[in-house]
Amino acid sequence: MDRLEAMRVFVTVAEMRGFAPAARRLSMSPAAVTRAVSALEERLGTRLLRRTTRVVRLTDAGARYLADCKRILGEIEEAEAGAAGTEGEPRGMLNVTASVNFGRMFVAPIVLGFLERHPRISVRMLLVDHVVHLIEEGMDVGIRIAHLRDSALRAVRVGTVRRVVCASPEYLAKRGTPRTPADLIQHDTIGFSNINPTRNWSFSTGSKTETAEPETRLFVNAADVAIAAAKAGHGLTRVLSYQVDPEVRTGQLRVVLDAFEPPEVPIHIVYPDARRATSSVRAFVDYATERLRAVAQSGAFGTKYTKTR
Repeated sequence: MDRLEAMRVFVTVAEMRGFAPAARRLSMSPAAVTRAVSALEERLGTRLLRRTTRVVRLTDAGARYLADCKRILGEIEEAEAGAAGTEGEPRGMLNVTASVNFGRMFVAPIVLGFLERHPRISVRMLLVDHVVHLIEEGMDVGIRIAHLRDSALRAVRVGTVRRVVCASPEYLAKRGTPRTPADLIQHDTIGFSNINPTRNWSFSTGSKTETAEPETRLFVNAADVAIAAAKAGHGLTRVLSYQVDPEVRTGQLRVVLDAFEPPEVPIHIVYPDARRATSSVRAFVDYATERLRAVAQSGAFGTKYTKTR
């Protein structure tokens, strides 16, 4: 097997996180895939993958080599496209990750539009509610809702979301509307662990932070469960504004304590350094940036509610 083909095999194993799924994608036997990666490691004189009984993971050297392999293979594809007279048309596999709810609501429609525009592209989406290490997980582009730490990744800001407290009008009519965070002690709440890992809720009062510890009768790790419980009148919940934008617009939920909200959380598209990005990555980043910024402008991220001051 030549070097470029071995690189393609390695990239597929890293992306699929296993020899057997990589073999199925490549229409090769698992043994042939294993031999190709082993021969590549022997030639390089270093381990690229850590094998376990369930999954394979990249070593530090493997993560660096994966990024270089993707860049090299991408440049070869672009060169071949240029020779064939189809330069400028992105092609190949694109790996995109986002959180579950945001991915379902906003990223999936963008991916479908991108696929329609670029018929030579295939996309693998990974929707999970934890931060994905792009290189180690074999991902090309990530959409993150967070304040980013310094890293080697490029980041494009496309919008913001709020951390909002809300409840049903029926619950508020029965129990009253909290006016300050201290009032929460008189209320039932539904905890959402992705926003508040502990049972304490933090609020901003000018330059200071105020903490409340309300009575939490239900603690969940899924936003849709917390939202459903709030709509059913079981108490107040705190989620990200985009997650309840439809319910707030239709009056099923009301936002309270908005004068005490923490600072808004930015939404970024992140991807490897532009020098290592393939044409498909650059095309998707441009496409997704335009559409996510349009969504932000429309207010669908929930940042345009009228705030009480």
